[in-house]
Amino acid sequence: MSPTALPAAGLEHGHVTFLGAGPGDPGLLTLRAVEALAHADVLVAEHEVLDVVRTHAKPGVAVVNADTGPSSDPVPGTGTPFPTLVDGTSTTAETPAVRDAAHLVMEAARGGRRVVRAVSGDPGLDTYAAEEMLACAAAGVPFEVVPGVAAAVGVPAYAGVPLRDAQGADVRFVDARTASDRCWTEVGASDGTVVVSTTLDSVASAAGELVSAGRKPDTPMTVTVAGTTTRQRTWSATLGTIAQTLKQAKVLPSPEGSRPVIAVVGERSAPAQRDQLAWFESKPLFGWKVLVPRTKEQAVSLSDQLRSYGAVPHEVPTIAVEPPRTPQQMERAVKGLVTGRYEWIAFTSVNAVKAVREKFEEYGLDARAFAGIKVAAVGEQTAKALVAFGVKPDLVPSGEQSAAGLLEDWPPYDPVFDPIDRVFLPRADIATETLVAGLIELGWEVDDVTAYRTVRASPPPAETREAIKSGGFDAVLFTSSSTVRNLVGIAGKPHNVTVIACIGPATAKTAEEHGLRVDVMAPEPSVLKLAEALADFGLRRRAAAREAGDPVTRPSERRPGARRRRAT
Repeated sequence: MSPTALPAAGLEHGHVTFLGAGPGDPGLLTLRAVEALAHADVLVAEHEVLDVVRTHAKPGVAVVNADTGPSSDPVPGTGTPFPTLVDGTSTTAETPAVRDAAHLVMEAARGGRRVVRAVSGDPGLDTYAAEEMLACAAAGVPFEVVPGVAAAVGVPAYAGVPLRDAQGADVRFVDARTASDRCWTEVGASDGTVVVSTTLDSVASAAGELVSAGRKPDTPMTVTVAGTTTRQRTWSATLGTIAQTLKQAKVLPSPEGSRPVIAVVGERSAPAQRDQLAWFESKPLFGWKVLVPRTKEQAVSLSDQLRSYGAVPHEVPTIAVEPPRTPQQMERAVKGLVTGRYEWIAFTSVNAVKAVREKFEEYGLDARAFAGIKVAAVGEQTAKALVAFGVKPDLVPSGEQSAAGLLEDWPPYDPVFDPIDRVFLPRADIATETLVAGLIELGWEVDDVTAYRTVRASPPPAETREAIKSGGFDAVLFTSSSTVRNLVGIAGKPHNVTVIACIGPATAKTAEEHGLRVDVMAPEPSVLKLAEALADFGLRRRAAAREAGDPVTRPSERRPGARRRRAT
């Protein structure tokens, strides 16, 4: 067995993996953690941890929220009830979490299942994980530990607060919830860095303990809440001023005072250091809630790019794709493709690739049917969809990724070198005639076939509609005129504080016709360039605020009442 191979689950005894999920950013999961999650039969974790790890679990895994009490649902492979499935059913009265979790983990493992018990941060620092491990050991249930990034280390790194310097200063870690008087006295007498795990409403108390133990009131202190997530926020102060700083920031007193925070005390946490090292919170779109009104398949790559800029994308499908009303034209074209009717096939969207692929599967065909046919793709995303189908396109625009860009590189028909003069163009029912006209001008005959229809999607949930109209989104990206019309039609017009970004002049014109102010336009019609343009806008906005001496805020925080609502 290789060093990374997971132990096989036996018929009588399964296996338990105690897994550290890190401080909140899903990207901090280790490769070993992802591997263990992919093999899990049962996944046990508290709610906030489930949000981090469940996307890596295999389909059909039993997902269990360890925060809740037992339900009538049995542990897979046993007859024993266990805490409620997150997707699931009824609950009864709550019982102590550690007892529930340990009982569930052992019973599932005894049933021959592979169990992953995920905890926040690192299992070695979790309050109850050691007790659950001991329970497994006593019951003869085999287990392993997959370390995770501890919040006490990961959060300062994301806040731009180094814990050690070139002189190798001492670093002490304190959990304020369990710290004794002796512990405070020892860290207070030290001149090293102190990392304190506490809650928002207990920060001032922890600062007071350190001052009482000997630390100077002017010792720098940083406090970070929701560390490593796009909700992260960090305040810089001193031991003597932190209470006033949080009060002025209107975060205390607050119903959210029990939220966990990581505080760092020492010279390394000085504000001057953070100005240079706060890489995470200084991302161009940090914390921006961005509406992405596209089909779900199309939104994935754009959302990933927005996350890299620190944004929180919210995908709202505005277009639904349906088969053509009369499929006969598409059926004839696919048969013609197989029988050698075409020299080229041109794909102008991911949906066109999907439509042809589904028709192939209906006829029992695969990518081999493209043998001898030249294949063109309008852009990178369409090309990726073809590669996933097993087809490498012969032509992708070298410049602009559009119908015009494709025509720039398309060769004219040459009867000497081209035995067939016909192009198969599967596309949407509302597509423009640009490509057809251009190909005809180049001497090609075109079979312009409706491969799919685009219809307006169903309205999003009421909460999303209200956020759109009230300014709850910081920006919205429009990638076509139809996304403008459909979003306004199904959800209403975005609030005037929302930044409107459009992929090109035609889309911008449609937005303006609907009464929207266009703030950002891509330099070329590409979703990649559109996201980049929005990020550049965010950077300029951040720089202008700092130059004016104003706080850096998100657009949605400037709408009437936004600050008051955020502070409560």
